Amino acid sequence: MIIDSQQATHVHPVAYKITKELKVNRLGQVPKLIWFTGLSGSGKSTLANQLEVRLFEKGYLTSVLDGDGIRSGLNKDLGFSQEDRVENMRRIGEVAKLMLESGLVVISAFISPYHADRKMISQLVGEDNFLEVFVDCPLEVCEQRDVKGLYQKARAGIIRNFTGIDAPYEPPIAPLVHIFTDKESVEDSLSKVLDKVIDQLRL
Repeated sequence: MIIDSQQATHVHPVAYKITKELKVNRLGQVPKLIWFTGLSGSGKSTLANQLEVRLFEKGYLTSVLDGDGIRSGLNKDLGFSQEDRVENMRRIGEVAKLMLESGLVVISAFISPYHADRKMISQLVGEDNFLEVFVDCPLEVCEQRDVKGLYQKARAGIIRNFTGIDAPYEPPIAPLVHIFTDKESVEDSLSKVLDKVIDQLRL
């Protein structure tokens, strides 16, 4: 993507009177980005959905970002080339940052296969605000699930650059939470996530 440097120099963000700190105090929660990463079919969206329910029941104000939702709206102009994948992540990071500035707890569910992209997100929102959850599941199990039929299409060559088939997935090196959805129940996985994140959400 080519950016007009002259145009960029004319951008002057406004300092609004209602600050992030005021919003945080009003909501009574610490905004964090809980980032689920893993292969397609690993269970990211299921866990993100259930986590939001649990946090909502505890009184937290949340928002969920997921791959299909973003791809069908904000990023519907992007494909799956390396360049477009990076831009997809960058835009997601900017949206998450705006939500954090509003005091929300943001839950995301994206394959996000590359270390560099996840690092970019963490730096954009602040590393202390980035809570990485690795949804670990063997490729063969994800293929058996294949609820969207994507692996079948990737194997047939209909979908190109599909993570796990003809594009790599780089597992997190030191995630905050490491869950195994082929061995654990949804409830067990949720408990592991909540144990690690809940204290970080309290003022």
